[in-house]
Amino acid sequence: MPVGPYFADFLCREARLIVELDGYSHDTRIAHDLRRDSYLKAQCYRVMRFSNVDVLTNLDGVARSISAALADSGPPPTPPASGRGEESEAQKLLGISLEGSVG
Repeated sequence: MPVGPYFADFLCREARLIVELDGYSHDTRIAHDLRRDSYLKAQCYRVMRFSNVDVLTNLDGVARSISAALADSGPPPTPPASGRGEESEAQKLLGISLEGSVG
């Protein structure tokens, strides 16, 4: 989703929340990401970053963090550690289906 000169992976304009999923390429673009986050924050967006590994191995924690950020006006919490276990809680929080996902 476009936000000024940048694109967000996931965006909720109403909540002014941007969720970014970072893979390996972000490890080599730290300065770019810092400029981008600074711009987005200046536009009153909160930016949450999760690694691809977090999403694949701790989807419940990521979903809970996003849900808490949507419910709270403070800074987003870090995702709680969780086992691979049941993913239905994350599906309920985000309203998504995980059929066909890796893992």
